[in-house]
This record gives sequence, C-alpha cells and structure tokens, in this order.
Amino acid sequence: MKHEQFRAQEYSEPQQARLVRSRSVVSRVVAGETLIVPVRNRVGDLASIYSFNGAGSLIWKLLETPKTVAELAGAVAQEYEVEVAVAARDVTNFAEEMRLAGLVETRATAATA
Repeated sequence: MKHEQFRAQEYSEPQQARLVRSRSVVSRVVAGETLIVPVRNRVGDLASIYSFNGAGSLIWKLLETPKTVAELAGAVAQEYEVEVAVAARDVTNFAEEMRLAGLVETRATAATA
C-alpha cells in the first residue's frame, strides 16, 4: 500500500486551475484514513491503493467540488493552525503528487474582470 506524504516539488498547474477528484477512482474512509483505489477497465486496481492521513483526508473531502490550491491551503491552514505559506507549499506538493498519480484532474477557471 502506498502512503502519500507531502514532498517538496513544484506544482506545475496555473494558480487559477481548479482541482477536482478524478472520476476514475473510488474512495472510502476506513479507521480514520481515506483510502483511494484507482479503477481501470471497471475494476479496482488493488495494487495501487493510496492512503491519506488527516490533512490528506481533509483535502480529499474538499475536492468533492473543484477547488484552487489557494482555497485548499486556506482550509488546511485554518484546520491545523499553521501559516498559510506553509500550508500552501504543502498543499501544492500534495496536489502535484495526486495529479501525477491520476487521483485528481485540473479544470481551468474563467478569468474574472
């Protein structure tokens, strides 16, 4: 089982992009951890189960609807009483890892005038 943690990487998507859960995964909360299973050809890929801790579970729950990294970071900063800059760095890294694993998708948002 893979355990995803925050690692230092640059998030390559534009800040205006919204993240949302991929439609090709299923998730469940078990014993306080969020488990995510990719689905390939209508079958769960049990060799690629992801497990998220508290912060990862919070982010996953928030991604039920599209959110920007800034929105996610604000929620993490508030929940865990950390500086927004620290939360933004960690959320950015975690979001990139989820994107690379195919767990989330990005959606561009319309520019506002």
